[in-house]
Amino acid sequence: MKKLSVVSMTALPGVPVALALCSGLLTALSFPKVELSFLAWIALIPLLTALEGQTPRAAFRLGFIAGLTAYAGLLYWVIIVMTEYGHLPLFAGIPLWLLLSCWLALFSGAASWAAVLGERWGIKAALIFPLAWVGADYLRSFLLTGFPWTMLGHSQYRLLPLIQVSDLTGVYGVTALIVLANVVLYRILRAVAGARVPYPAKSAAVLVLALAGTLWYGFHRLNLNQIPPAGTTLKVALIQGNIDQSVKWSPAFLDATLDIYSTLTRQAATQTRPDLVVWPESAAPFFFQDDGPPSQRIRGLARELDTAILFGSPALEQRNGRTAYLNSAFLLDRRGNLLGRSDKMHLVPFGEYVPLARLLPFVKKLVHGIGDFVPGREIRPLNASGLPLGILVCYEAIFPELARQHVASGSRVLVNITNDAWFGRSSAPYQHLAMAAFRAVETRTPLVRAANTGITALVDQNGHIKGMTPLFKEAVMVGEVRSGSAGAPYLLIGDLFARGCLLFCVLILLVQWRRNTNRIPRVTKGDAP
Repeated sequence: MKKLSVVSMTALPGVPVALALCSGLLTALSFPKVELSFLAWIALIPLLTALEGQTPRAAFRLGFIAGLTAYAGLLYWVIIVMTEYGHLPLFAGIPLWLLLSCWLALFSGAASWAAVLGERWGIKAALIFPLAWVGADYLRSFLLTGFPWTMLGHSQYRLLPLIQVSDLTGVYGVTALIVLANVVLYRILRAVAGARVPYPAKSAAVLVLALAGTLWYGFHRLNLNQIPPAGTTLKVALIQGNIDQSVKWSPAFLDATLDIYSTLTRQAATQTRPDLVVWPESAAPFFFQDDGPPSQRIRGLARELDTAILFGSPALEQRNGRTAYLNSAFLLDRRGNLLGRSDKMHLVPFGEYVPLARLLPFVKKLVHGIGDFVPGREIRPLNASGLPLGILVCYEAIFPELARQHVASGSRVLVNITNDAWFGRSSAPYQHLAMAAFRAVETRTPLVRAANTGITALVDQNGHIKGMTPLFKEAVMVGEVRSGSAGAPYLLIGDLFARGCLLFCVLILLVQWRRNTNRIPRVTKGDAP
């Protein structure tokens, strides 16, 4: 960044690091559970101040520190997963939590490096920093299987007029606005503080226009969507069984598990006559395909209540002469007949399978289950009462491309079945729901969510969360959803905005590097060194 004409406090030892730590803390506090979402709009100002006068290498280090602080605070629940349920000792769980946080921090470090390098070459921070930040977020959404958890834009999931732009840009558009606002506010504060730099009039104008356009579009979409769309209406009942993870897979507790779900399903039937009952991921902790007594109980319940039932259960099939295990959802009709199965496509690394298992034979899965899972072969909508359902199992809901593929394949309601018991009473279930809400906006498709221990919820096509259950309590949620329109531009263009930001950032840096290289005079014999 450009140097101040007055003595900068960032020249004091330790101050840049303290400012980077502050940015990381503010970022973490902007997300659920604390959910001070307004902090996201100023969270990067300390980091930008710390970057002042730094070399690109130092900028990367400061960006990394800010990211590490943020993700260490946001992902502390990883320790719970690994120690309480993965049965790892604390001395092993903590390094793995830090390792994941460090991986994600690399991307905020890269964005900071690009911003300082760009300003050294004459590129305004208001241009390069949002581009670099979004580009880095896009890279982490797919590198090493991808982990797009808690991007800055996700912190605004409650601000409906702002997030409607996601049906054009995905969550990346909201993130870009937040980063731009941070840069503009930082430059204004510099000018006010007497740094002898002009006010960022052009950048501020761009920000105002971008915010005004985004909010106009958001209110327009919200007003437009107040008119009920034509389409099939589905009465749903979401069942939260609250089955303790320690006994979930115990054969001795199987009958008790089915008793709980059967009782809650009958309770839902007394409230309303649902067209569809949804149980969470692995609600049936046995192989339904065996068609034994437990399977017959679920079939009989569907016949008794005259309703379709969707539930999670492991599946198996033969692949290349070997038995393969899948994390799946089964749909029964009102007569208890199997209508179809949907398999999980994006598995949890080290949770449901071991990446590079042949090269890492000493690494075991962190959680206990039936066996090593394999991903499904294809995305397959399940039809309930004439309405195609797209099933997102567990953390598949954080991947926008999967929701987009489901809707593109004909699904008109998204169903997220999950078991968030792994997270305990941490902030992770709330973060998970916040990200899932964006899938509804991006695809203009309602999303219903059944979670074993919570949070069970109904989300309309505007991202409005109509209801939420408490954590770790048996619960029933009933509601009505209408088929989505499948008319969102995002379904066609996907992450074009994010890819464009990444490409534009790289091109700008390359062009400026080329220009600066050409300005350096060549040294020939006889010239001064």
